[in-house]
Amino acid sequence: MTAVKNNTGARPPLEGVRILSVEQFGAGPWGTMMLADLGAEIIKIENPDTGGDVARYVPPYTVEQDSVYFQSFNRNKKSVTLNLQHPDTIEIFHRLVSISDSVFNNLRGDLPAKLGLDYAALGKVKPSIVCCSLSAFGRSGSRAAEPGYDYLMQGYAGWMSITGEPDSPPQKTGLSLVDLSAGVMAVLGLVSALLRARDTGLGCDVDVNLFDTALSQLGYVGAWHLTKGYQPQRMADSSHPSQIPFQVMPTKDSWIVVACAKQSFYQSLVRILGAPELAADPRFRGFADRLENRETLVPILKNLFRQRTTIEWLELLKGEVPCAPVNTVEEAFRDPQVAEDEMVLEIPHPEFGVARQVASPIKISDSEIDHHRGPKLSEHTEETLRDYLNMSPQEIAALRQKGVL
Repeated sequence: MTAVKNNTGARPPLEGVRILSVEQFGAGPWGTMMLADLGAEIIKIENPDTGGDVARYVPPYTVEQDSVYFQSFNRNKKSVTLNLQHPDTIEIFHRLVSISDSVFNNLRGDLPAKLGLDYAALGKVKPSIVCCSLSAFGRSGSRAAEPGYDYLMQGYAGWMSITGEPDSPPQKTGLSLVDLSAGVMAVLGLVSALLRARDTGLGCDVDVNLFDTALSQLGYVGAWHLTKGYQPQRMADSSHPSQIPFQVMPTKDSWIVVACAKQSFYQSLVRILGAPELAADPRFRGFADRLENRETLVPILKNLFRQRTTIEWLELLKGEVPCAPVNTVEEAFRDPQVAEDEMVLEIPHPEFGVARQVASPIKISDSEIDHHRGPKLSEHTEETLRDYLNMSPQEIAALRQKGVL
């Protein structure tokens, strides 16, 4: 369970919010971990018949029923094993619902209704309950019963067609951005519905799916296409489709990213590169000019960038032209900004020693959470049933014998 660590006595913003989460793998647990980092109590419901969340077994770096992967999605949560398909489970689950604010799941789209996890079923137990579902294609429609993963959605939603070099095969992004974004979208919807439920006393269903999330993130590219028929393509050097230069450039020893999103940035860039005449050249003077003459301008700029190392260019450009090195992950964590923003957590763990993780990017000025490792499988089952449902050791033992727990 999370604990408050602050000097003001202020509560974390979600302290007192209790969420039952039937979750596994990445997208759902990522979203609920964001809520746990803000003080919500997340009771993770795991299936005892399947060994719990499949993330517990994802290599590398695994121990018995746990992994570094699992820890990166499940800090500050409780684990309760409950077989939702057992006929004797519904009464216990409904008692937990009655003392909770929300029920979250990231199951296949057709399963929430079958398992009684939607508002049609749980609104009868508690009218203010918010039921949030994160699935591949939503809870209704022709694809509701289809499983889906981040990689598939990057193909479905057109991401892969615009990622990579022009002559390369289609590529996925280096991270599971559909999963992570969908998790955040889901809990944003959940918290929004909770605010309304507290005012009105009425909950609802919140539906988010991976496909819609991936499609929505086409953003301005999607708007260009839908409005004017724009056909996006893979761009060389990870370039912006219309702003130039806004891309990766080769240096004497590696690479640098420059982002001339304003006319003044371009003018400063060419001056620092030692070619101020490129600012006055009518072929390159404005955004439209540079777009029309991209194939002429970019090779000139590349040759100029090759004359110095990345560090040298960063020292010259910083403060005048937006720029960044192309870091490895190791180099990224050595950036001084990481320490300044306290973006690495060190959480004691019985097998891993210290589980070092990336912190939440959300900072609350007057409160802080004392972080705890992700739970062992079923670690909080007896505590939850005893403290919240007033069940005796004998009752709990009988449930275990039946296979409910």
